[in-house]
Amino acid sequence: MDLPSLAVVLQAALSPQPEERKAAEESLNQFQYTPQHLVRLLQIIVDGNRDMPVRQVASIHFKNFVAKNWSPHEPGMSISQHKISTIDKDMVRNNLLRFIVQIPPLLRAQLGECLKMIIHADYPEQWPTLLQWIKHNLQDQQVYGALYVLRILSRKYEFKSDDERTPVYHIVDETFPHLLSIFNRLVQMGTPLLEVADLIKLICKIFWSSIYLEIPKQLFDPIVFNAWMVLFLNILERPVPLEGQPNDPELRKSWGWWKVKKWTVHILNRLYTRFGDSKLQKAENKAFAQMFQKNYAGKILECHLKLLDVIRIGGYLPDRVINLILQYLSSSISKNSMYQLLQPQLHIVLFEIIFPLMCFNDNDQKLWNEDPHEYVRKGYDIIEDLYSPCTASMDFVSELVRKSGKGNFQEFIQFIVLTFKRYDDAPIECKPYRQKDGALLAIGALCDKLKQTEPYKSELERMLVQHVFPEFSSPAGHLRAKGITSMVGKGQSLEGMTYKVCFLSH
Repeated sequence: MDLPSLAVVLQAALSPQPEERKAAEESLNQFQYTPQHLVRLLQIIVDGNRDMPVRQVASIHFKNFVAKNWSPHEPGMSISQHKISTIDKDMVRNNLLRFIVQIPPLLRAQLGECLKMIIHADYPEQWPTLLQWIKHNLQDQQVYGALYVLRILSRKYEFKSDDERTPVYHIVDETFPHLLSIFNRLVQMGTPLLEVADLIKLICKIFWSSIYLEIPKQLFDPIVFNAWMVLFLNILERPVPLEGQPNDPELRKSWGWWKVKKWTVHILNRLYTRFGDSKLQKAENKAFAQMFQKNYAGKILECHLKLLDVIRIGGYLPDRVINLILQYLSSSISKNSMYQLLQPQLHIVLFEIIFPLMCFNDNDQKLWNEDPHEYVRKGYDIIEDLYSPCTASMDFVSELVRKSGKGNFQEFIQFIVLTFKRYDDAPIECKPYRQKDGALLAIGALCDKLKQTEPYKSELERMLVQHVFPEFSSPAGHLRAKGITSMVGKGQSLEGMTYKVCFLSH
């Protein structure tokens, strides 16, 4: 099928008439294995003069065909049995690299998936020139394209270990000097363009995939590693630009510069928790862990505390960033040197940041009003816990009383008791329902510790009778929910929650 005929068939595949659509699909299936078919589909996808719906249909067929036929699924299959010729594969690979950054994002997403499948199947054996193309374009004007492709390539090895990870070290050796140079130029740019954020985000993702399981040998060089850390710390400390931030909360958390902040925190957390503890490292990595702990861990903690202070004074941080920062703080509690840095600010962190994050908030109220079933479901969703500041706050409190609990546990429980008292003493129209909600959540988080520790163990029954049972008839539905949670515990199954929601939401 020649190019004009293929375009006509793709247009027919969009027809509102079922018969016409079916005929078009049958025609595409009939000619899909003919030489040049895949190449012609790609030509239509990248042709900016064609209608976007036709290009989209072509991209979907292209992606589905690549997924099914690019890599032979049967061992021992000969070249003659391959459904895509070597010539067609070469043309597709070369043109994918050329056009993938020139097409609209909607089409790029489809072709990006294709490129991912092709890289996983072909690199390095069938595509030895790919890394050279990336390296050349990192030094040329096609920096975004090179970073985009390098990100896909680095992801291939993100979870590989031992011998399977060998190619990533070669990739790092060839590309990281150029990445560092580009990163440095971008960080020094005075104008906070969103395009700059997109480039930095790609560099962060490449770095993340490259160090996820093991530190590449190149980064064991203190000078090289410090050059990277200076840039990451610069990003961490630098305020996110105010100009251009979306007002819509969902769009705001996905905004480019907040994504940069998130990935920076993500990387620094990974370096700290996986590679920064000499007790957990192999003998050859202990020196790196000690260097990281001595030179960077405390500085990262200071930056994290400054970021958290933004929400204490009413500023904005995305939930995922808060969650990651609190994970770092939780990991720091067990290390004496880090805990000593944290301790002077612990009172503010615990009572002015952590506890308010555990309390019912405006977003909770909105969800409760719109869908109480979903509110309860989210409270039992393990995936939600990965992103929730509330869950990370509970984990911090639990870790604090477990590792450094002598004075902290008593002080925190006294704070909770005072919260209960303020609630009880307030007139019904002024009761601090949200603070009571947070206090009940705290009790639920610490229930195991309370059941094992006197004098709290002996007082649990009276606490339930005085502060929990009355909330089963509270005018605030979320408090009725929290009353049940504080009794059954957050880890319980969702089985049986439907009838509880019916009770809670009325």
